[in-house]
Amino acid sequence: MTAQINRTTLTKTSVAMLLLCGATSSQALEAFNPESPWMLGDWGGLRSELLEKGYTFNVFYTGETATNLAGGYDSHTTTRYTDQLALLSNMDLEKILGWKGADFQFTLSNRNGRNLTNDVITDPRVGGISQVQEVNGRGQTVRLTDLWYRQKFFDGGLDIKLGRMNFGEDFGSFPCKFQNLAFCGAQPGNWAGNIIYNWPITQWAGRVKVALGDNTYAQIGAYEQNPSYLEKGNRFKLSGSGNEGTLVPIELVHATSLGAGHLPGEYRVGAYYSSRKANDVNTEENGVAKSRDNKHGAWVAGQQQVWRDPDFAARGLTVFAYVTAHDKATNMIDRYAQTGLYYTAPFKSRPNDEIGVAISTLHVNKRYKEHQQQLNDLAGVSDYNDPRYTPTQGSETNMEIYYGFAATKWLTVRPNLQFVGNPGGVSEVKDAWVAGLKFETSL
Repeated sequence: MTAQINRTTLTKTSVAMLLLCGATSSQALEAFNPESPWMLGDWGGLRSELLEKGYTFNVFYTGETATNLAGGYDSHTTTRYTDQLALLSNMDLEKILGWKGADFQFTLSNRNGRNLTNDVITDPRVGGISQVQEVNGRGQTVRLTDLWYRQKFFDGGLDIKLGRMNFGEDFGSFPCKFQNLAFCGAQPGNWAGNIIYNWPITQWAGRVKVALGDNTYAQIGAYEQNPSYLEKGNRFKLSGSGNEGTLVPIELVHATSLGAGHLPGEYRVGAYYSSRKANDVNTEENGVAKSRDNKHGAWVAGQQQVWRDPDFAARGLTVFAYVTAHDKATNMIDRYAQTGLYYTAPFKSRPNDEIGVAISTLHVNKRYKEHQQQLNDLAGVSDYNDPRYTPTQGSETNMEIYYGFAATKWLTVRPNLQFVGNPGGVSEVKDAWVAGLKFETSL
């Protein structure tokens, strides 16, 4: 399982920063100025100059801390911290070389720290399902995270992207404001992570997007299925050796503008097919798991602003939902669902603050659970406290509420409270309460 910092919006963020620069005097963009989009300021105007010439250079830092307040497998109060540093460079090749509609992106990321979920909340015999610190995962190391070229034709009607990419940059994309993984980013990759690689893992891929109207587009992709990229020693590997198949996602995306207030929304429906062979979760032949020829699944996601204060435009209410389904022959998780809301500008004096609330359920494939029970029967154990016992997993519930405090234009802090019901899907583990703190800054 992986997570992402709403990585698909990094380039959009850079564009927004350029607009801010144009509206702010160079003197106001000194280091640590709360009105600057960067903590380290405009480098004496150099960053604005580079942006105008087509060069975007940004450094993003995300830190997440979590403390268990009650429940979990180990109830001793424990605190864990994990973080991520991302270095992004995007080049507008139309401005630089005159190549109309073209750009190139190169990104490195570095993750560090430990996750509270694995350390104290879940039974170590089976581990966790979701994570209370989404930024943890896929190895604590520096990785190549983007290396792609994009070309647009017909004023954006046709968009082709080639290079090293991750699934969640384009398919099933969703915001990542919450700290719990169950509410962060492209969810298909979180629950079918052995074939779908979200940030920070990349693979050689191609994606074609076609506009079907002003507010609708369809896209299809092809991603190599190469598990060797997960290894720390291959974090900069480019050769493509070790490929075991192809992942093909398709998706239809529609943007809305509802009512007289033109309330924004976005809806996604998609599916994936992987040609990589996979082990059956509960069928064996001669004592070896039966091999299946493919894996597949689908998703539906949407977010819609449903109300905006007519007297205070910054204040509004947005609802969202996300559902995924995965094949029962090969996947541990067969279905997932979440829903929640964002309430922006809760106080007029804090127009950039936000409150987020969400709940999710993760259901473990019944065939997977039956296999766990079969292991216990073969071992002749039935006592949960027996170290030889394999806990059987059912469903896990996650809830989170956060307050997003926009301390400056370059720093957002989100204290949060999380609830994890049946941690790891194991009913014998006590429900857990977790206090968290997530902050994101642009250096």
